[in-house]
Amino acid sequence: MIFRRLLFLLAGATALAVSAGVFVIALAYGEFALVKPYVGSAGAAGVLAASTAVFIGILGLLLANAGKPPKRKPGEPQSVVDRVVNFVREKPITALGGAIAAGILAIRNPAYLGAVVRAFVEGREAPRRGKK
Repeated sequence: MIFRRLLFLLAGATALAVSAGVFVIALAYGEFALVKPYVGSAGAAGVLAASTAVFIGILGLLLANAGKPPKRKPGEPQSVVDRVVNFVREKPITALGGAIAAGILAIRNPAYLGAVVRAFVEGREAPRRGKK
């Protein structure tokens, strides 16, 4: 059932990509035919190449901006990757020792590795200060 849904999803994505390609080719041909009477065949090809370059540049900028992670507010909890990176930056020797120990434990008994990862991911709450 899942495999069938995956195949239909891939077929739909392929059909969408092919139809987008046909649309772009038709649009390029229409632009070429529109500009050709004014600047000739070579000029129309140049105009088409320039407009395509501008389109690709704008699309590249949009995709580059879409790939940036969102800014976090100071009070938001960090992701696991952020916590790992911060820990390694703050305590590189401890992180190296922990990595070696985790490697040895993983070789000896892989079940321990799951417990270590789970303990790191769950973490613990910050200690509360002051009286309530």
